[in-house]
Amino acid sequence: MTAYQADIAKFEATDTQVIGISMDSFASNDRYGKDLGVTFPLLSDWQRTTTKDYGLFNEKSGYGTRGTFVIDKEGIIQRVEIGNTAIDPSGAYESCNILDHKKAATKP
Repeated sequence: MTAYQADIAKFEATDTQVIGISMDSFASNDRYGKDLGVTFPLLSDWQRTTTKDYGLFNEKSGYGTRGTFVIDKEGIIQRVEIGNTAIDPSGAYESCNILDHKKAATKP
């Protein structure tokens, strides 16, 4: 989360919304965000719905795997990173930057 926060200006420059989702409670996410100084929303997936829908929930352990998804404005997933690479925002930023340039190139 801190790496995404450190690069938040880059994401905002590409008209990108960063959102964190955790299986922790709303109150826990709120405290965690404040402790880290995160300015983007941290949502609670307390019921595990999103974690399961995106294939990140491990039924055996009961935990979710880290994941980063770049979803365009039409709702199409453009990039997925699972595991430790999801912590590094550089791949997600690269995808957002490419999408932003494509959008700019198609404007009349």
